[in-house]
Amino acid sequence: MKNTGHPANSWYAETAPVVARPTLERDLDADVAIIGGGFTGLGAALELARHGVGAVVLEGAQIGSGASGRNGGQVHTGQRLDPEILTQKLGPDAARQLWDMAQDARTSLRRFVRDYGVDCDWRDGLIHAWHRPGGEAEDRAYGDFIARRYGYEGFRLLSKAETAAELGTGVYHGGSFDAGGGHLHPLKLALGLAAAAEAHGAKLYEHSRVRAWSQVAGGVRLALANGARVRARTVLVCGNGYMEGLSERVDAHVMPINNFILTTEPLGDAAILPHDYAAADSRFVVNYWRRTADNRLLFGGGETYTPWFPKDIKAFVRRNLLKIYPQLADAGISHAWGGTLGITLSRAPFVRRLGPNILVSAGYSGQGVVLAPYFGRLLARAVLGEARDLDLLGRLPVPAFFGGRLLRWPTLAAGLSYYALRDRL
Repeated sequence: MKNTGHPANSWYAETAPVVARPTLERDLDADVAIIGGGFTGLGAALELARHGVGAVVLEGAQIGSGASGRNGGQVHTGQRLDPEILTQKLGPDAARQLWDMAQDARTSLRRFVRDYGVDCDWRDGLIHAWHRPGGEAEDRAYGDFIARRYGYEGFRLLSKAETAAELGTGVYHGGSFDAGGGHLHPLKLALGLAAAAEAHGAKLYEHSRVRAWSQVAGGVRLALANGARVRARTVLVCGNGYMEGLSERVDAHVMPINNFILTTEPLGDAAILPHDYAAADSRFVVNYWRRTADNRLLFGGGETYTPWFPKDIKAFVRRNLLKIYPQLADAGISHAWGGTLGITLSRAPFVRRLGPNILVSAGYSGQGVVLAPYFGRLLARAVLGEARDLDLLGRLPVPAFFGGRLLRWPTLAAGLSYYALRDRL
């Protein structure tokens, strides 16, 4: 699905201070050119601008209008892969470094929101609900691991009764609570990052889609769809699920899929999420939800693995909503929209050097709210000569999709559809 701007029926776009930026219509030279105006690209631009490096952001649609301004807004603890898996694959030292990195990402984002006065409705607390019996074992093992190895004390298990009381539904078999998780308004966060980057001197351009790049003497030349060209010493590729066709190597490792969200009219039921926590369940195709600042239920559920969206997004998501909250059968649906995110086969982000002066960070697989701005910052630090963290992320296991660029769609769609079917059994 090609991004043309903020969705017409997005509650986020309706409630955020969207500001138009110019289109780049002339040739330009830059120290660093950043492809993509979402969390990653804006985080990189802000870090570079803070250090006096001339950064240019080239966004194909509108700033924050991709996954960064369309997602569920959930704040997670840790990396996308659990620390036990990272310990097995990379060893305990690297796994601990990655845990500390993710914790620093959250702390840094908190600090940014506070220091720059970004009103993004941040609320703490995240519940993970088990849709089948037996979910306790996995969450207990995770909680024990991070408490024993990393001293993390914000995670605890919930009984079936406690889960029902926190969620306002009795359909789950129990769950867990993470005090370090939470939720926020992601588009307000993206626009706050954009404003901060501009305040430090970064240049942001909208409707300036990059269609190709080529290595030239002294750097990289970018060709825009409108005919303009940008020459830069370094290029950061930060388009996530919206850059298919730009790099064969990225396409082989990062796959775009679509996910969908609705918001209800303001709720009258105080029993649903009474403590204003975020929630998500244990299904392969995750349902996730939270209350908004104006007391709506924002609910995400359902995926498609083709370039097309359902004709009726409200109905597509509502059927998942009613499985959890049948008492909302008569609730009005005010907004519904879809978006495209980037996933990888292992679900670990794809952070690599594509060339001596081309870096990429993408494929957050649904956990980009905290990690993406920080990983953009790490790309910027690599440009500034501090590449240790980038090299560590480059060790994350991210195999290419089966079937190569042409066959990955049907191959992946078949596999994901199988697991989605298991959710219904």
